Amino acid sequence: MGRGGGTVHNMENFSRTEQKKIRVIVADDDHDVVDTLSTLLEEKGIMVIGKAYDGEDASQQYFLHKPDVLLLDLMMENYDGHYAIEKITQEEPDAKIIVISAYLDRHFEANRVSAIFSKPVDIDELVDKIKKIANS
Repeated sequence: MGRGGGTVHNMENFSRTEQKKIRVIVADDDHDVVDTLSTLLEEKGIMVIGKAYDGEDASQQYFLHKPDVLLLDLMMENYDGHYAIEKITQEEPDAKIIVISAYLDRHFEANRVSAIFSKPVDIDELVDKIKKIANS
């Protein structure tokens, strides 16, 4: 059973490794930002389990998928990131949310999120922060 058993064993190890991946949702009204950020995160070993394009979509995706971390832009059409933070933290005060925004207004409540990044974001710094937050 040498070769066949080894293959099964390797597949079991692969499955365990896949299960340990950090799961995130990326929310931004710019589809290119969502796609680019998702691709970069996947290349760094972060699993993107959902994509959202406004605050309502982000909150629905959050409750549907229960990610380890939500990456959220603040300024979006229709329902913005503030809406998503409010809606999510009402039900899950310990939700892990990272804001990535080019614009932070003075009414932003930083104590309701896990971290804040300004655009453009350094992907390696973001991945490090995602890992720290997801494992805390």
